[in-house]
This record gives sequence, structure tokens and C-alpha cells, in this order.
Amino acid sequence: MSKRVVIFGSGGQLGVELCRAFETLKWEVRRFDRQSLDITNASGVEKALAAADPQVVINAAAYNQVDVAESEPLAAFQANGLAVKNLAMGCRQIDARLVHFSTDYVFDGTKGRAYVETDLPHPLGAYAVSKLAGELYAQAYLDSPLIIRTSGVFGPGGLFTPRGNFVELMLRLGKSSNPIRVVEDHVASPTFSPAMADRTADMVEKGLGGVFHLGGGEPISWYGYAALIFELAGLHPELKPTNEREYRTAARRPKYSALSNSKMEAAGIAPMPSLREAMKMYLAAREIAISHRRA
Repeated sequence: MSKRVVIFGSGGQLGVELCRAFETLKWEVRRFDRQSLDITNASGVEKALAAADPQVVINAAAYNQVDVAESEPLAAFQANGLAVKNLAMGCRQIDARLVHFSTDYVFDGTKGRAYVETDLPHPLGAYAVSKLAGELYAQAYLDSPLIIRTSGVFGPGGLFTPRGNFVELMLRLGKSSNPIRVVEDHVASPTFSPAMADRTADMVEKGLGGVFHLGGGEPISWYGYAALIFELAGLHPELKPTNEREYRTAARRPKYSALSNSKMEAAGIAPMPSLREAMKMYLAAREIAISHRRA
């Protein structure tokens, strides 16, 4: 019997890698992106899942405009909260397992060290609230969904998505002569989407359920992250540190939201590559993608 997985958000930085990872493991993959199905449409989700009849449903779709969400919280809540309710109910009807991706932003960042799964969430803004709501909906309607929290996702797919990622932003800014200011007082654990997708597939094959953290594996400030990008890309712009006080945003962000992968590793899942190694892999994959596009 073939193993079938439905992947929502299949066109995003994580979604494209999830499709690759599951196809490598010989799963039959059914893709849905924003154009093919709106997951805020409950009847549409129900019909699509009933027709596909998968064993596993993965939700890599999300509203992630953190600052915009402050002025349109309902849009964030519909996409990140109520849509997960639709997926969970659809999974319950066909007895499928749900894998849902959440975020380090469910925490307030005041702990001062990497967060573990038993730490109490305390979201700081509309986006963060909507993501926590998604977790709660999954847990309310299903017995053992797999909820994976991650941090600062980046992957080669960011070359082709409208919003890109932090690496692409830095590479673009690094080619100008203007000084670049990046916050040094906010720390995360940037996560390489191809490595993340491979480990997600392993977690599914092992039948894991519950909440797991799958971050980049090492805490780094956004300033330090930018410096690493420029070093490995061979760029030498004028990079200056700034801080939260000087760089105001509409949404509050957690100051230290790095994630500990210790629970995942204890479950027998391979550790994530170092950020330096992941960045080297990203830049190599980026060169290949650009050369293919030119061809």
C-alpha cells in the first residue's frame, strides 16, 4: 500500500523541501499551494482531504507578516488559527495524522536561553497569538498531532518567493554602498529548510507526536547572522549593530527566541547542521538555482 501525504503550502521555502524529502522516501505527494486551495475554506479543505485520503497531512502554509498582522489581526488569525482548525477537523474525519509548523514567536524571549518544549508560551503580538491559536486548535481536535516549532527559516526556495528571506535581503543590501544596520540584541536560531524537511520526514516515519522544537541548533544574534552571511558570500559592506530601541517595529518581538533541539535528538532524529555549514549549503544551492534559471 502506497503512503500518501498532502502538503499545504507546497510552494513555500519549507513546502518545496518537504515535497522533495517525502518523494525521496517514496511517499506519494499531493501538493496544495495558496492558488489551488484556500485553507481558510473549511468545506474546500474537507473535500480535498476526502478525495486525497492521505495517511499524513502537513501544514506548511502560514501568514507570516509579523508587523502587518498588528493592523490586520483577523487575517493572521484566520490563516494561522482557524485554518488549522479546518485541517484538524479534516484529518479527524479521515483518520489522518496532522503535522503543523509553529514558531519561536509563541515565546516572549525573556528566558535568556534556548526554549524547550515544556516552557510556557507567552506571545507578544497578533502574529504570535495567531500561531499559538493554531497549536491549540490542532491539540483540541486531534489526539496526537505533531507540532513543530521553528525559527527564522531560510532555504533556496526564498529565491523564488515574493517575500524572500533574511539571507536574500542581506545579499541584496550587501551589494549597495549604504551602511547596513541589523539588531544585535535579538537572538534566534535560523533554520535551514532542506535539513528541516529531512528531519520532519524522519519524525513522521518514526510516528512521533506532540510538540517538538526544530530550530537551527545554535543561538545567534541577527547582527551575527548578517556578518556570517557576508563573510561566506565574500561581501564587505559597512555592517553596523543597532538595537530594539533604535529600530522600532509595529510588532514586539521576543528578544531571545532560540530553540533547543534536545527533545528531537533524544527521539533519535539527527542533529541539525551548524549554521555555518547550512549557510555554505544554501549559497551552493543558490548558485545552482541561479545558473538553471539563466539556462
